[in-house]
Amino acid sequence: MAETKRSRFFPNGRAVVLSVFSLVLCLIIGFEAAAIKYFYEPVYHYDVRRDMSVYFSNADEVIAAVRRCLKRHDWKIGITFSSHSDNMDDISDIVREVMEYAVSETDDPTEGDYIRYQYGGYDLNYSHECSGDTYSYDIEIIPNYYTTPEQEEKVTEKINDILKSFSFNSKTTDYEKFTAIYNYVFATVEYDRVHKNNGYNHLKTTAYSALFYKRAVCQGYAVLMYRMLRESGIDSRVITGTAQYEDGEEYHAWNIVKLGGVYYNFDITWDKQSEESDYFLKCDSGFEAHVRDEMFSTVEFYERYPMADRDFFG
Repeated sequence: MAETKRSRFFPNGRAVVLSVFSLVLCLIIGFEAAAIKYFYEPVYHYDVRRDMSVYFSNADEVIAAVRRCLKRHDWKIGITFSSHSDNMDDISDIVREVMEYAVSETDDPTEGDYIRYQYGGYDLNYSHECSGDTYSYDIEIIPNYYTTPEQEEKVTEKINDILKSFSFNSKTTDYEKFTAIYNYVFATVEYDRVHKNNGYNHLKTTAYSALFYKRAVCQGYAVLMYRMLRESGIDSRVITGTAQYEDGEEYHAWNIVKLGGVYYNFDITWDKQSEESDYFLKCDSGFEAHVRDEMFSTVEFYERYPMADRDFFG
């Protein structure tokens, strides 16, 4: 017996956080074995436990492998596993959870938010076959990337050249690094009003567009700042939420950055549009008209990224 299903998942720029399953050290969901198969670096690892509830014993390996696939822009990511139960109805949630962990923050500037905000979801195909009391599952994840591997190589080269031109050294403070990067992006990147409402143009949301076309929308600004700050050893995150206006609101992206042990908000997009610095290194109370998505406003998030209680004054 075999069954196949298809589904699609598009975050539309919003991060998805699921709590259906736990994927920290192992994935306890009734699976006996897991293996990831993808095109350049296959990893096969099975651990069958018949004396207890079976599980992915190699969840960390699977997540790391998916992350490597996303960084390489592999066009298809395959995961296989076997189980003694029918888990077809769980597959979509399981894959969402795996993908969420794959784009979580690491120490690598090319991972975390840099991956999260430069791809637009994925197509998902999955099937299973039953033989006796064993179900064998085959999952195919087909990501929708906003850039090509060649474009990402150019981004890396360009950022390295820019940062080298700043001549940062051991005496350069984080604030000096931040202002150099901020001023460069402010001076060289224009807001992309032409493609703002073009739902088919995703390049406008990328660091590549900001660097090479010299224009981007808020997400492109935020991703470029994140990448350059992280490459300079300064912690940063891309924050998404809504921008509040007198006549309504719209989806928006900005950053937080760590200076002096605490984090500050900044919105280079709005500062560029107004040619002012009204949203430069602000505490939450001074950062008006920005409402974070729920995942960025939890107690756990604020514990990990403690915000300053006053604006930064240099």
